[in-house]
Amino acid sequence: MEYVIGVDIGTQSTKALLVDRHGTIVAQHASSYQPDTPRPLWAEQKPAVWFKAVTECIARCVEKARAEGIAPASIKAVCVSSLYGGSGIPVDRDMRPLHACLIWMDRRATEQVEWVRSHIDVERLQAITGNGVDSYYGYTKMLWLREHQPDVWAKTRYFLPPNAYVIYLLTGEVAVDHSSAGNIGGVYDVAARDWSDEALDMLGIPATMMPERLVESSEVVGGLLSQWGEQLGLEAGTPIVAGGVDAAVATFAAGATRAGQHVAMIGTSMCWGYINQSVDARHGLISMPHVFNGQQDLYVFGGAITAGASVAWFREQFCHAEIEAARDTPNGDPHVLLEQAAQQIPAGADGVLFLPYLMGERSPVWDAKASGAFIGLSLFHTRAHLYRAVLEGVSFALKHNIVAGQRGAQSLDERLIVVGGAAHSDLWMQIIADITGYPVLTIEQDVEAAMGAALLAALGAGLIDRDAAQQGWITLVERARPDAERQKLYEQRFGVYADLYPALKPLMHRLQPT
Repeated sequence: MEYVIGVDIGTQSTKALLVDRHGTIVAQHASSYQPDTPRPLWAEQKPAVWFKAVTECIARCVEKARAEGIAPASIKAVCVSSLYGGSGIPVDRDMRPLHACLIWMDRRATEQVEWVRSHIDVERLQAITGNGVDSYYGYTKMLWLREHQPDVWAKTRYFLPPNAYVIYLLTGEVAVDHSSAGNIGGVYDVAARDWSDEALDMLGIPATMMPERLVESSEVVGGLLSQWGEQLGLEAGTPIVAGGVDAAVATFAAGATRAGQHVAMIGTSMCWGYINQSVDARHGLISMPHVFNGQQDLYVFGGAITAGASVAWFREQFCHAEIEAARDTPNGDPHVLLEQAAQQIPAGADGVLFLPYLMGERSPVWDAKASGAFIGLSLFHTRAHLYRAVLEGVSFALKHNIVAGQRGAQSLDERLIVVGGAAHSDLWMQIIADITGYPVLTIEQDVEAAMGAALLAALGAGLIDRDAAQQGWITLVERARPDAERQKLYEQRFGVYADLYPALKPLMHRLQPT
C-alpha cells in the first residue's frame, strides 16, 4: 500500500494526517500555538513557530505509521496547506526571515488602505485582481512594511506565503501556488493567472519581490532535502506538493469541485465560499484560483474574522464557572455545558443580538474599525442568552456573506456543507440551518484542510487521477434541516442584524483609539 501526508498550518495549530491511497487515516498529530498580538488589531506569527509545528507533526505521523509496519519508502508525497499569510514572510537574499508574518487577522494597514483609495485607480485594480481594498489583503500589509519597516523593505528579496516558506525549507525550491498568490489581492492578475506588472507598478511594489515560479496546488515543488530525512523519518527526495490556502483546501476536502457547490469553514474565523468561473469584486467577496482545476475555476468567498474566536472569547471572559465544572466531566469541554443551557433559550435569544466584529470585519462589511456589540440586553437575560446570541451572531454573519455571494454566483446548491470546529456542535448546526435556510451537511470524518492537502498530495504523486480526486475521500452526513417557524423568526432578526452595522458605524469609529 502507498501513503501520503497532508499538513495544514492553521492560525492556532498545525495538523497532519497520514492516509493511504483510499483516504483511510492511519496516523494524525496536531501541534498548538497562538499568534502574537503585540497591539490591538495586530496579529502576526514567527515563521519558526510554523516550521517547528510542521516538522513535529510530520515526524509524529511517520513514527506512528512505522509502529504499524509502514516503511518510509511507502510514503509517496507530502502536501502543505496553510492559513492565509497576509503579507507573507519577508525573506532576504539568503532566504532568512526579516520580520514576523502579518497574518490575515492583522488590521494595522488602515492608513495604507486610505492611501490606495486616494492614489490608485481602484476600479482598475479590482478589474485586474477580482479583489478589493482592505487591510485584510496582503498587498496593503506589504505597503505597511514599506512605510513602517524601511530596513526590512530594503532587504526583502521575496514575500513568501507560510506554506511556500515551509516548502522552501524542506526542498530548497521557491514556488507559490496560485491560490495563495491570488489571495494576496492587488498584485495578481486573476484572468492571466500570473502576477500583474500593471498592478505592482501602480502600488510601487517591485515585481522582483514576487517569486517567479507559480504552480498548481497539486504540483510537486521539489524533493525532500536529505538533511530532513532522519528528523522526519522520510526518505530523501520524497515529493513535496504545493498545497494552497486552507479555506480553499478545506472546501476541496469537502468535495466542492464544480460551480455552485458551497462550503462554510468555521474555525477561528469563518470562510464561506463557492466555486465559480468568473468574479466581480464589486460584490464585496474575495477571489482566488481554486486548488483543484485552478486554471478554470475560482474559489470565491467571504469571511468573518472572529467566528470561533468570538465563542472562545466569550467562554474565556465570562464562563469561568462552566470551565471549572467541565474539569469534572468525562470530556472536560465547557462548551457542552454552555450548549445545554443555550438549548433552553428560544431562537432569537429573547431579543439579544450580537455583532461578531471583535477584530474589525471582513466581507461584506470591510471595516477595520467595526467593533463587536451586544444589543437588546435587559435584566431578564442570562449568560445562556448571551452564549446563544454569539452562536446566532456568527451565523448571521455567515448569511450576510451568502446574500452577498448570491449576487455573483452562477448558482448555489440547495445544501450547505460546514467544516471546522463548529461542526462539533449540534446546536450550532441547527442554528445555521434555521438562519440560512439550507440543510446542513458535515464531514463524517473529523478532518478538514489536512485531508484536502492529503488528497492534493495523492493527486500530485500520481496515486489517484483527477476523476478520483474530484470524487474525494470523505463521507457527508446531514446534521440539520431548517425549521419553518424558526426560519421565519430568524429572517426578521436578520433584517435587524443587517441594519445594525450601518446604524452603529459612526459610533464604532468614534470609539476607536486615536
